[in-house]
Amino acid sequence: MIESIILWILAICLSPFYAAVILKVKAFFGGKKGPPLLIHYFTLIKLMQKGSVYSNSTTFIFKMGPIASLSAALMALLFLPIAGRSPVLSFNGDVIFVLYVLGLGRFFTIAAAMDTASPFEGMGAAREAFFPIICEATMFMILILFFQLTGELTFAAYFTGIQTSGLWRVAGAPMLFVVMAFFIILLTENSRVPVDDPATHLELTMIHEVMVLDHSGPDFGLIELGAFIKLLFYSTFVARLICPIHAAHPFVNFVIFCAALSGVYVAIGVTESVMARFRMDRVSHFVLTSFALAFFATVITLEFVK
Repeated sequence: MIESIILWILAICLSPFYAAVILKVKAFFGGKKGPPLLIHYFTLIKLMQKGSVYSNSTTFIFKMGPIASLSAALMALLFLPIAGRSPVLSFNGDVIFVLYVLGLGRFFTIAAAMDTASPFEGMGAAREAFFPIICEATMFMILILFFQLTGELTFAAYFTGIQTSGLWRVAGAPMLFVVMAFFIILLTENSRVPVDDPATHLELTMIHEVMVLDHSGPDFGLIELGAFIKLLFYSTFVARLICPIHAAHPFVNFVIFCAALSGVYVAIGVTESVMARFRMDRVSHFVLTSFALAFFATVITLEFVK
């Protein structure tokens, strides 16, 4: 238990660092030096030292949004096996519980955006409510596959120890479809290119950023930290699937996990560097690709297992 709590704290502390890896990769492709890897820590400290400004049209819901979104991300991380170790919390059916916890965090983010009475933020909230619906369908399709393979509905049964390599042994090549589906979910849920561009402030292209424009100071710092943790949460899935190696020594496991996680963040940076953001009416087609990949992986695997 103590080891799981330490890994949970380390994951929270390292999430801003890994997010800066994406900036470094994008700067490399642009022929620039890029910001330091500790840039997000400096930003969070600076935001926490400032004051928050609230509009007269907002209510307590606007203030609850950042706290709820960060709390949801922290709660989800408690159920995640980090570096192949057992999570802090686990029970049968926790995968469904975590999905709804993340959905609750998204709800409060959307509610906070709507509470500003700004049609600009309402536009982003509508987009934020639409695209994750497809991601949830994909996640449940993957869960159906994992349940059929393991008979369990816990993250610990999928990503702890040698369980992940067991999924590859049983499912085989169709697990590649699952990895690609997870990566598309990662990009969509975290508003990354080609679904959204976190660096833009253009009205016609913004999804997530438009919902947090009215937040400032510590409130915006909480939102940023929650976004870093959420990105690490989904990146861990991909990292464990592409590198299911499990060593006997915990430190070796942690090093391997960090290396695989770095590879995922580098892949995100490369994707954002070589691809342009999709037109808004094409984003849904891209996200639906994840569901198609998960569906085919499930059908092929179940037929193969039979």
